[in-house]
Amino acid sequence: MDGESQRGLKKEKDVRLSNIMAAKAIADAIRTSLGPRGMDKMIQKGDGEVLITNDGATILSTMEVGHPTAKMLVELSKSQDVEAGDGTTS
Repeated sequence: MDGESQRGLKKEKDVRLSNIMAAKAIADAIRTSLGPRGMDKMIQKGDGEVLITNDGATILSTMEVGHPTAKMLVELSKSQDVEAGDGTTS
């Protein structure tokens, strides 16, 4: 394998790892709000307002994410909330 191919594979692996880490960060943000023993999250918005919720769609919609994969997951959650209502964390 030449150097160009090896660099391409490394970059591909780095991108894949970055996507996995972004998805894990989103999952970690809502993990403890899942199930019958799910806990509430206290979120302080940019304007200082404090929000307490255990709704996955609300938690994700208040997050400011920059990673494209994380943005996609947040948008997916919003779409599911619009289409199906409750249940975005289960």
